[in-house]
Amino acid sequence: MKISVENLVCFDVHAASRALDAVYRRVLADLGLTYPQYLVMMVLWEREPVTVKELGVRLRLDSGTLSPLLKRLEAASLVRRERSADDERSVLVRLTSKGIQLGERACDVPAQIFEAAGLAPAEVLGLQHTLRRVIASLDGSAR
Repeated sequence: MKISVENLVCFDVHAASRALDAVYRRVLADLGLTYPQYLVMMVLWEREPVTVKELGVRLRLDSGTLSPLLKRLEAASLVRRERSADDERSVLVRLTSKGIQLGERACDVPAQIFEAAGLAPAEVLGLQHTLRRVIASLDGSAR
């Protein structure tokens, strides 16, 4: 039996991810952020300071990916990294005043993405629920 790539759920997830990336690229250009940088900033706008380790866990990024992201955000004066006073092995990431101001400008990003996706809030919640189940199952299978 032949299976077409268009009939693979993994292809649909991949294609949706690429389309979403393209919309985020357009929306985030005004903020001067890439999508991975936006995710880091989202975590920090939610709560700070955050350790580099916590960022990696929350965003599912390894240190080889996260360190250059943080370096670029620091060079843009959006965040600052500092050793924890409690544990010198731990590095804390904090927003700068410029990073806080950028958060105020970024408030409408999720609404722009929802609009571009053409999904109602209930559909977004349903999709998130399904994707989180899939992620948990796949993570379990990978172990």
